[in-house]
Amino acid sequence: MPETTPQALRYRELAWRHLREEVFDVLIIGGGINGAGVARDAALRGMSVAVIERGDFASGTSSRSSKLIHGGVRYLEHGEVGLVLESCRERELLRSKLAPHLVRAQPFVFPIYDDDDMPVWQLRAGLTLYDMLAGLRNVHMHRALSRDELMRHEPKLASDGLLGGALYYDCWTDDARLTVETMVAARDCGATVLNYSEVVELEKDSAGRLAGARIRDCITGRTTRARARCFINVTGPWIDRVRCLDDAGAPPRLRLTKGVHAVFDRSKIGNRDAVVIRGAGDHRVMFAIPWQDKTLVGTTDTYFDGDPASVAADKNDIEYILATVNSCFPDADARAKDIVSTYAGLRPLVAPEDAMSESEISRDDQIFESPSGLISLGGGKLTTHRHVAERLTNAIGKRIGRQVGRCRTTQVALPGAAGIAPGGVLDEPPESFQEHLRWRYGARGSEVAAMSRDDETLRKPLVADLPDLAAEVAYAVDHEMALTLRDVLERRLHIHLRSRERSHDMATRVADLMASRLDWDDERRRDEIARYLAAVDHDEDVLDQAARAHDHS
Repeated sequence: MPETTPQALRYRELAWRHLREEVFDVLIIGGGINGAGVARDAALRGMSVAVIERGDFASGTSSRSSKLIHGGVRYLEHGEVGLVLESCRERELLRSKLAPHLVRAQPFVFPIYDDDDMPVWQLRAGLTLYDMLAGLRNVHMHRALSRDELMRHEPKLASDGLLGGALYYDCWTDDARLTVETMVAARDCGATVLNYSEVVELEKDSAGRLAGARIRDCITGRTTRARARCFINVTGPWIDRVRCLDDAGAPPRLRLTKGVHAVFDRSKIGNRDAVVIRGAGDHRVMFAIPWQDKTLVGTTDTYFDGDPASVAADKNDIEYILATVNSCFPDADARAKDIVSTYAGLRPLVAPEDAMSESEISRDDQIFESPSGLISLGGGKLTTHRHVAERLTNAIGKRIGRQVGRCRTTQVALPGAAGIAPGGVLDEPPESFQEHLRWRYGARGSEVAAMSRDDETLRKPLVADLPDLAAEVAYAVDHEMALTLRDVLERRLHIHLRSRERSHDMATRVADLMASRLDWDDERRRDEIARYLAAVDHDEDVLDQAARAHDHS
């Protein structure tokens, strides 16, 4: 390959060659947080690993969560004590050792009103049990708040009917970056990692066991056959589709529910910390969560039966969120025009047929195996992805029939964690580029800073209202496998969610930076800009529909 070939394309060609020539211990289908977790665990144990993802890493559920690493206080309502213990253990591992640069302590205010089903004493008793279950893994002990104390803490909250509440602690994270960095760590440990590559066929040997997969490059259209001793299906909302490649008659196992979030300027909402709020009309638990100078409000919970690739917020979702915000923060007078952005994701839950409502379906994970050996994961959560990956990797070790190392993911931190001490949430915009880079990349921020020092064009901010540097675009392409404009703007940097500047000019500036590092011709560059702006236009159309409905109501 010519020396002038961009770094990102050289890696992709090398990965494609490995895919074609090697027999892997495990082929992982799906590049979300669970696929990344299994890839990293298996590679650390000395297995040969391939990961195939049809889109970008974290492009599905793993970038569309409430961005929380939580101990599962709500699981206590359903008596899922084991799930709480597991969640608290994994939360503390991520916060204190594995990813302290990405997982930060976050205070939560939990108010109780006179029309709530839960009295104040029951909340406080539940949080006491929560603290006991967390034990030494707790972030901080909860604290009871009287009505007056709660109003002093969150003065913009609705005061009518307020009885009191409590302050407790969980953690915030950047879900997409946690996924991407876990996948980068797997790659650095030797895994062959390919995004924009799709499994289109599964092949079996004469005994009916899975032996290979036909892979299509979604960018070039080329195909190859990959061989492996074990196949893992961690495709989230798409697991039933992959199961049908293995067995066309396989019955569906998933019950998908849609969760929608809306992003506001925090000054509009007025919350200081994260606040547990109740949905307008149905009283389901939601959150208003600080995200630097923004507030993230969500999530909804409704059944979804469509194409997972088409999931998006609709007019009803927006109206529900706005009604909830205005009920809980009456001074906000929030309208559709105040929403900076929205996003929607799907929970790939495994549910019994007699589940009564969306919120009653267990959030616990299930692992199941087909007669040909396809191992699939249903359910699962961002918080417990490491432990789920450990269980799946244990199953791989048994399947491949040779001695492998012990799990090391409780000891080996992510690359950006070096020298980063556990700390509190950084909920204000960083005051300097150095602080911003350390906040997003941890120890790897120095690598981005070095790129900006070497090239003057990379020192400039991308948009006026955010500290994001042009160097971060170059870093995302060269080191984090970003291949499209949406990869950078939506998942690596979150400009799509956090900035009001989503113009053609901004998209063109970023596309120009990427074109030089990915050998895009003018047609590809124009297509990338058009696809990004089409996604922006869709979001704006939904908000316009909600605004018109509000005006006519």
